[in-house]
Amino acid sequence: MFKAARGTKDILPEEQKYWRYVERVASTLAHRSGFRRLDTPVFEDAGLFQRSVGTGTDIMDKEVYLFEDRGGDKLTLRPEGTAPVCRAYLEHGMHSLPQPVRLYYFCPVFRYDRPQAGRYRQHHQFGVEVLGDGDALVDAEVVQLAWSLMANLGLKDVSLVVNSIGDAQCRPGYIKELQAYYRGHFDKLCGDCKARLENNPLRLLDCKKPACQPLQESAPKSSEHLCEACRAHWEQFKGYMAALGISYSVDHKLVRGLDYYTRTVFEILPPVEGAQSTLLGGGRYDGLMEQLDGRPTPGVGFATGMERLILNLQRQEVAVPDEEKPKYMLAAMTPEAAQAGVRLAARIRERGAGVVMGGQGRSMRSQMRSANSMGVPYVVILGEDELKAGTVTVKDMASGEQRKVGEGEFLGGV
Repeated sequence: MFKAARGTKDILPEEQKYWRYVERVASTLAHRSGFRRLDTPVFEDAGLFQRSVGTGTDIMDKEVYLFEDRGGDKLTLRPEGTAPVCRAYLEHGMHSLPQPVRLYYFCPVFRYDRPQAGRYRQHHQFGVEVLGDGDALVDAEVVQLAWSLMANLGLKDVSLVVNSIGDAQCRPGYIKELQAYYRGHFDKLCGDCKARLENNPLRLLDCKKPACQPLQESAPKSSEHLCEACRAHWEQFKGYMAALGISYSVDHKLVRGLDYYTRTVFEILPPVEGAQSTLLGGGRYDGLMEQLDGRPTPGVGFATGMERLILNLQRQEVAVPDEEKPKYMLAAMTPEAAQAGVRLAARIRERGAGVVMGGQGRSMRSQMRSANSMGVPYVVILGEDELKAGTVTVKDMASGEQRKVGEGEFLGGV
């Protein structure tokens, strides 16, 4: 028997209410802040991510789904959402729109990784991007939207951590100092970090291996090696956060996992800690557009995994509204009644109400059991007597009461 591929899962009907709930809350909040939806293709030119995510990263070296199509083009299943949004911004001339451009998206992303709780090889993200404004005020606006998302979903006891990792002016000097520090402890590093020391030094601060974590505490701090412009941006950001009244902590180990980040980076964590505990992460990426051959265009955004949000909603037993159920079930007792019932069901739906057919040929008892299992409030019964009289019998499933009314009268009250 075939099963879902490893690292993927079916989203079953009973789980759908969580997905629709998160989508509703997230899109409502995004629209309130002036964001508009953008959908990009599931696969992109492989070069897009080689330039944006960067070679030497775990994502590009170990996790991307890279393939060549029949025409010889090298393509990649989307491993993250920001680079495709930036590509669309450039391709469609969004720089000519009033700036900044605020965009949001829901999309599946694909990474070949070891499946575990909250992490799948195909998972889904909600993300936002603000393109065309480098002010720290926009950083704070994006963080506030992320924080508001957690509150409006009903997630409690989450925490916000922030950091500044500088830019192309000051980061090279910081990286040299970071490398010098870690070279002094080279023999204590795990195998991955020995490679990162040369090709992706910032990720040394993000290693989850027990042997490497004690070294992170005493490592040089990026926020203490900022140039004048980055320091001013950092102080402005903290001032806006104070004005918003959002509590946070500064974590000098926070660097995020993608090469394109600059200056502000942030994450939101749930009360249950763990290697895969991050609920939401993001930051500023002011040099990314230039890496994609565009004009200099600052950007900032975040992404959150839908699966992790839903896992935490379930852990915290957040009450999520049930999806709307059909108001009626139409129980037909004869083949003739089934034909009349199909027409009646169509007229009920035209009036905006939900109805499901009970299934001709099944006993009344069986159809009533189906109505109970579906939580349908009313069963509309059509039999020989009803067809002759031009009536329907409506049964209230909560009280058990039945009443016979004319078909026209019934439709008028739907």
